[in-house]
Amino acid sequence: MIFKPFIAFCLFVTLMSPAYAQDPQEVLIKMDAVMSAPSDWIATVEMTTTNRKGVEKTHEARLKQLGSGYRLYRYTQPENKAGIASLSLPDGNMWLYMPSFGKAIKISLLSKSQAFTGTDFSHEDMSGIPYSERYTADFENSQNEGEYLLNLLPKSNNTSYSRILLSVNKKNGYPVQMAFYDKNGVYFKKAVYTYTRQGKYWFAKEVTMTDLTKDHSTKVIMKEITFDTGLSKDEFTVEMMKNSSEH
Repeated sequence: MIFKPFIAFCLFVTLMSPAYAQDPQEVLIKMDAVMSAPSDWIATVEMTTTNRKGVEKTHEARLKQLGSGYRLYRYTQPENKAGIASLSLPDGNMWLYMPSFGKAIKISLLSKSQAFTGTDFSHEDMSGIPYSERYTADFENSQNEGEYLLNLLPKSNNTSYSRILLSVNKKNGYPVQMAFYDKNGVYFKKAVYTYTRQGKYWFAKEVTMTDLTKDHSTKVIMKEITFDTGLSKDEFTVEMMKNSSEH
């Protein structure tokens, strides 16, 4: 009889504990797992930039990804950008191919912070490297019912951000919004995600990145996406970046 009240108390504490009373890094790892759940995927990407005057420009590209370490992005439209490609490989290695130069250029640490061909995404944003490999997560004091709110601090100086404030959907584990802070601690950029489900996978159907200092945004829409197509590492090489006829 002595132990029953104690057991009841422990059960009450467990049930009343906040939903985020788990390891925040584990929440981040699970988010990465959702984002890279397919073995590989191929998609057509529609990218629209909007400047402070409301002028829009639309581009189209093909995107291939294998796991979380291999990503090839190649413009197909408009004609003056067709063939421009970026390649992300494991260990943070990134390459940029410009047809006008006729050769691929390895992207330096400084260049990773620069905008990717006139968009609001940096080369770093386009890398596809799991966030849990690059950042340490802690819970923010303020939380809401449907989302975890994480404060991400970089593990190294190999980033242009001093921190990222990240909202993660509690039920399905995908990112909802990210607020990016520069090296001076200034909130200057945000990303808003719209996830949808296709088959057994959740994926970002739309992502809008906004540069608050420039009043400029880039909206990405994923179309014609297919999963688990059987891609191999051989398709993610510097030489393959130059092959504009490859689909």
